[in-house]
Order: sequence, then structure tokens, then C-alpha cells
Amino acid sequence: MFAEVRGLNEECGVFGIWGHPDAAQITYYGLHSLQHRGQEGAGIVVTDGERLKGVRGEGLVNDVFDEKKIESLEGTSAIGHVRYGGIDKGGLENVQPFLLHSQSGGLTLAHNGNLINASDLRHQLEMQGSIFQTSSDTEVLAHLIKRSGYLALKDKVKNALSMVKGAYAIVIMSEDELIIAQDPNGMRPLSIGKIGEAYCVASETCAFDLIGADFVRDVEPGELIVINNEGIQAERFSLSPSNAMCTMEYVYFSRPDSDIEGINIHTARKSLGKMLAKEANIEADVVTGVPDSSISAAIGFAETAGIPYELGLIKNRYVGRTFIKPSQELRERGVKMKLSPVRRVVEGKRVVMVDDSIVRGTTCKRIVRMLKEAGATEVHVCISSPPMKNPCFYGIDISTHEELIASSNSVEEIREIIGADSLTFLSVEGTLEAIGRKGYGKDCGQCMACFTGEYPTEIYPDTKLPYEKELMR
Repeated sequence: MFAEVRGLNEECGVFGIWGHPDAAQITYYGLHSLQHRGQEGAGIVVTDGERLKGVRGEGLVNDVFDEKKIESLEGTSAIGHVRYGGIDKGGLENVQPFLLHSQSGGLTLAHNGNLINASDLRHQLEMQGSIFQTSSDTEVLAHLIKRSGYLALKDKVKNALSMVKGAYAIVIMSEDELIIAQDPNGMRPLSIGKIGEAYCVASETCAFDLIGADFVRDVEPGELIVINNEGIQAERFSLSPSNAMCTMEYVYFSRPDSDIEGINIHTARKSLGKMLAKEANIEADVVTGVPDSSISAAIGFAETAGIPYELGLIKNRYVGRTFIKPSQELRERGVKMKLSPVRRVVEGKRVVMVDDSIVRGTTCKRIVRMLKEAGATEVHVCISSPPMKNPCFYGIDISTHEELIASSNSVEEIREIIGADSLTFLSVEGTLEAIGRKGYGKDCGQCMACFTGEYPTEIYPDTKLPYEKELMR
């Protein structure tokens, strides 16, 4: 995923393991599987039962860790994190897992998601004397845990979680136990696996495949699980859990070989493409998908439409980030460096270009132009999700209406802007049916807020949009 030109980014991935002699090595491989969820930083903290020790760094997992660093992390349990720094600022200080030492013992934690009342809680904590070292909302949770008056870590965590709101999949570890928790709406994926006698947890099940772990089950909304040398214990910390998994996990973020709530991502995306073909009903000569997340949908589209699927766009996997400030011309070249049309496939053809979403529309416009410059006679853009009209406050890097082209433009206006011969978005109903959900609104089992504007939680003052804040004054 070429984040700097797509404008749509996930907010991290977490991994944890308890009771394995090679905990650091396994966590390293687990983070490799989750690398697509964050490329700006990575970290691992281990425990040997007496102390916590960690290594963090900016960059990819391979940039942060080498054999010597992994060998220095001696212990039988560990947690790890890969980071995308969209909402908070960059810098090593914001790379997780965070590691805290105190007279009562050590604590380390990592988090995927976004706490929508973090600003208000940070202000209250600062008024009470807390000093923050980072801009991450995860540190807010750490302060709430350490300031809790309860004795047992489990109770401290439950007390802290009762004060935070938003989307979170959290792994927390002390010297003698691992705690994992899922927000009451279950908005971020989190699963439990087992490798031998050791339990592990990951943001996506693809991590289990790499390390040879067996999938046990998903962590349920509002559930807190404690894993230690005595085994595993689960309980609820929320009295009214519901299910609102982020729809973009199925559409875009997760790896195709992962399963979320029993639904395989590749299968879901292929079904989205099939439903899209039924709704679009387009005559064309060839179907191609925008690599990588749209390939499955493009295959499903081609099968249902009876149009040949071809690799009309090729992704260059060896292009890293550019550190020059790009001009408009250099931005155009940057897209061509990352994505190239196959002239012999598209030349003289009516092309269906399947993509998973349109955020700002700039990249889609450039791809359409590239296909036409390569000789495509028509380019029909088909999107395997509804128009993204509303910002997300739960950990995806789109927080204002201004960032979303569909927020202020009709489908026809977007078509004109991107230069396509036609533009089709999948309907909300088609999206839910293709994924395998029943119902609509808050009863559908999915968070559809970026499409419908129906948020599964209250939106707090620090997350409201500027015009909404004005109305509150």
C-alpha cells in the first residue's frame, strides 16, 4: 500500500505471546506479518518473569531489529507493535510498546485504534499532576492504569477502560501476566492463537500462520483476558457490548489471508467485487484491479461480469519513501514509479478499473490518466465500497470532511474530476450483503460511519469537527 499517495492509512498492529522460550523471535515474525498495518515504527518488550526489557525504533521491522537486538531480548513472554503515526506526531517517543517502571513494578502496553476522549482525559490528568512524554493517546491509558487505586493489574486495567471511549485492541504486560482487551464495540480486530502450550494474540490471524500457531478464537467486544503461568481467564468489563467491526478492515486494511469474525478477507473482497459487477452492469473488454488490496475484488467482478481479468496495473515493490518535497510534476512521477500500466493489456481496450475506495481522488485521477495514456479507449472506475463521505475518529487517518472528495461532490462530479468514462460505487446494502452481514444501521455488526455518518459511539468534543465545536459553544 503506497500510503503517501493513497491518503488512507490504518492505525497500527499489535502482537503478544506468553510462555514460550523464543518469545522475542516469534514476536519479530509476528510483526513482519502485520507490517502492512504500520511502517513508521516497531517495538518489542519482553519479560523473563523478573523484569521488562524492550527495543523500539523508527522504520520497518527489518530496520529496527537485527539478530543481535533480538538475542538481547531474553524472556519467555513478549508484546510487539507496528506503528502508523497518522493521528499523533512522529518521533521515537511515540513508538510502542510503551515501557514504564515504578516501585510497584513494570508495565508495558501497545494499542491499535484511537481513544476519542483522550484530549479531555489528558487535560484532567495534567491538572492532577501527570506529566506526559508523548502525544499518543496510548500514554493516557498508561497513566490511568498506574494511577488507579486497585491492587491487581486486572482491576487497574478494568478501571482505566471504564473511563476511555473509542476503538481499541490493547495488549498490556507486566512481569508476571499478559492482559488483552477489546473495546465494547469490537471495532478493531484481535484474535487469540496457541503455539504449543503458549498463548499468543495478534491484530490479524495471518500472523498465526507465519509462526505456526493454531487459531483459538476472536476476542469479543468488551472482553478482557488475562494470560499467565496458571492459564487463561476471560471476563467482561463492559455490561453492554455490541458488534461494530470496521468495514474498511474487510475492504482495504487487512491482509487477504486473514480471517475476521470467521470471514476470510479474500473471500469477502471477492464477494464485494461480484456484488459490484451486478450493480454496475458495464460492458467492457478487460477488468483490472489496483494493487494490492483491490485484486480480490477485481477477480470477483470479472467472474460475475464475464469479462477477462488481466494485470493491467503493476506495482513496483522496491520503491521506498521519497524524502524530497515533491512538486506537482514529481508527484505524477511518484505515482508512475509505484504503479505502471501494462500497455499491451489495456491498449485499444475498454477497461474496468476496480479499486477499493476513493478518498481525495487525486491518485485515482492519475491512474485513470495513466491508463488512457497507455491506450485505453475507455476507463470505467468501479469502487468496491460506498462513497466515503464522513471522517473517521476511530484510528483511520481521515479526520475532516475536507479530506474526502465524496463529502462535497456527487458521484457524477467525482467522475468528471477523475476523468473516468463512468464511476460506480458499491451500495451500502450491497456491501453488507457481500460481507455476509444482516440488518442495517447499528444492528448490522459493522461500523459504517465513514459511509453513512452513523457513529457507533458518542463523539466527544475533542473529536468533533470545527463547525460542530462552534455549535457547542
